[in-house]
Amino acid sequence: MSCPDCGGEEAVFSVPEPLEEYTPEAALTLALCSNCLRVRPSENPPTEGISGPLAGAIPDGEGGAAVVVLVSLLDSLALNRSAIVDCLEYAERKGVDVQLTLNRLQQEATDPHFDVARRQEQLDSFL
Repeated sequence: MSCPDCGGEEAVFSVPEPLEEYTPEAALTLALCSNCLRVRPSENPPTEGISGPLAGAIPDGEGGAAVVVLVSLLDSLALNRSAIVDCLEYAERKGVDVQLTLNRLQQEATDPHFDVARRQEQLDSFL
């Protein structure tokens, strides 16, 4: 699949049930673009074993999916603060180092639609 915004490769993730309320359009699956880091609802089945540019950047399983939900919320930190904290905590309970994952995403994405490094600094103040 390719991103409708930039044509980048997308990976599809199943949203963990406790985080479903935070997804755009209450989607059960989300697609993350490896190029622009846009997240959108998807009707496609989840990607089996992440490949391509996101391989190694996003962990498999529910922890990785929690990071994808988190990325979908980073456009508005102020409005999504409690949801972001819930996603961070959920991902960490699943064994994901969220800051490391965001670092890897920043390195892999060629044209992110937001300043990943700046958002990471702001996330530190949440915890």
